[in-house]
Formats: sequence, structure tokens, C-alpha cells
Amino acid sequence: MQVNHHPQQNNKNLTHMALPEIKQISIKGYLQNMGVLPKKEFAYYGMYFSPFRDDQNTSFKVDYRQNLWYDFGTQEGGSIIDLVMKLENCAFHEAAAKLEKNVAGVRPNSFSFHRDSIPATPKNRKPAMTIRNICTISHPKLAAWISTRKIDLSLANLYCREVHYQVKDNVYFSIGFGNDSGGYELASPSKFKGCIPPKDITTVKNGHDNCLVFEGFWDFLTYLTLQKIEKTQYDVAVLNSVANVQKSMAFLAGHRNIFAYLDNDESGRKAGQVIKSSCVSVDDRSVRYAAYKDLNDYLCGKKQVRHMQKGRGLGL
Repeated sequence: MQVNHHPQQNNKNLTHMALPEIKQISIKGYLQNMGVLPKKEFAYYGMYFSPFRDDQNTSFKVDYRQNLWYDFGTQEGGSIIDLVMKLENCAFHEAAAKLEKNVAGVRPNSFSFHRDSIPATPKNRKPAMTIRNICTISHPKLAAWISTRKIDLSLANLYCREVHYQVKDNVYFSIGFGNDSGGYELASPSKFKGCIPPKDITTVKNGHDNCLVFEGFWDFLTYLTLQKIEKTQYDVAVLNSVANVQKSMAFLAGHRNIFAYLDNDESGRKAGQVIKSSCVSVDDRSVRYAAYKDLNDYLCGKKQVRHMQKGRGLGL
């Protein structure tokens, strides 16, 4: 690890906040400010895709009560300073200095302290995440990733964009899917999932009595691919997270029939139950790809699924 030593600068940066105060900066808030949100959230902790590596099992845990993190894949963990050290590839005092500097330069409520007794009064706040460019998807890595998901690039470009954004001194790019509030749901080949706020659902309004519901934009694009169409005549609601299911209810309630293409996991089933409790006619389409976690997995392994289901297909 290459470390730049600047003792005088580091000491100067740490004069305003003591180390115990810096360690109380909320890890959840810090990650959220970077657009990194928990995939599964419980009362006292959240499970994330690891921000350090290719992770498909949400093996990164953040303990909200103790304000500590642990990566089960690498068996590493620690405080928020340890997190920044690993993310930024820097030394302890440099990480602490970065945290103190960022607390004084982010928008209201984007950083919080783990204990309410420690006040935060930042001045001249600036957004921690800045959009640098939004364009047609053309980066080879993103195009290749879309291809592995069996989605045509031209179809992806009808609904998504290539979003370049800056978090502190680092510049990133991801596929961005716009939501109804002007935010972007972000996804990248590194398994990163995040959001440029505000977070919201995405709706397509065609004035139809039937509405299709998807958990994420990949499932929506998969549906269009399976139907061999670029646009659907039906109304559409993309939740962008099962946590948004309540936000979708007002829109869904205005439709006669709901066709739900949700994930075959616990969170998908719970979201489906919420929809069924408020809507008269709900057709759970996830049973048609029960052998797979979600609709995109169905598409990527469709030969096996077609054999299992004897070519029944998805219908609507």
C-alpha cells in the first residue's frame, strides 16, 4: 500500500474534531452519501453488496447500533475510519482527516453522527455526489455487461443512460435509470447498486387498465426483450427497490389488473403481499420463472426454463 505522509497537514486537519467524534460518524449515512444503499435492512443492521469487490451475496454488514462494518467475504471490519482507509487506500490519519473535511462540506442530513448527543453544524455544505455527465450508453464495459444480461444495447438506451458522477475526488460511471422524482438508479458491472437522489419509483403511463410491476429496471428490460418489443401498451411501475412498494400503491390502485414480475425471494414475496392486500386483481407472474431468482435470470437461462416448463412462455 502506498501512503503519503504529511504529518503537519494531518495534525491540522484533526484539531477541530477528536477521533472519538469522527468514529461516531454514521457508516450508514456515509455509504448512503456515496449512493450505496443496503440490499436487505433489519432493525439494527443492514446487509450490502461489498463496496470493495465483486459481491453477489450481500456479505457486507453494517451494525447500526455499534456503528461498525464487517465484510464476511474477506473477514475484515472495523470503524468508519477503517472503511475509508480501505476505500481510499490511505493511512489512518489521512482517512480521519478526509472524514472531518467531508463532514464540513456535505449537504444537510447527508452525514449524521451515530449518537445524537454529538452535534454537527457544517457550513458551506456542498453535495458529496456530483453528476458530471449523462449520455447515451457507449462505454465498452457497460455495453459488454448489458450484453451478458441478454439485453440489446439499443433497447437499454431507450430507457437508460450512462451516468458519470463524482464522489469526493473520485469519478465513477454506471448505468442510470431515471425515476419519477428526477433521480437515477445506478448499477455497474462491479455489482454496485446505488442512487443519485431523490429515490423513487419509475412509472410508464399509457392509460391502460392493466399495469405491470417490476422490482428493478433489468426486469423491465427483460420483459420487453422476451416479448420482442421496445414499448408496451400497458402501464408500468418499476419499484427500483422493494422498499418503495408503498410509494407505488396509489399508482397501482388506479388499475383494474396488476401483473407482478417480482423476485423469487423473501423480499419479493413480501412486496407481492403488500400489493395483493390493496389491489383487487393481482396476477403473480413470478411462479412462471420459479426456478430463477428474477426475470433476468430466466432470460439468461431460458433454454433450461423452457425445457422445464415445456415452452409455456410468459404470456402477457
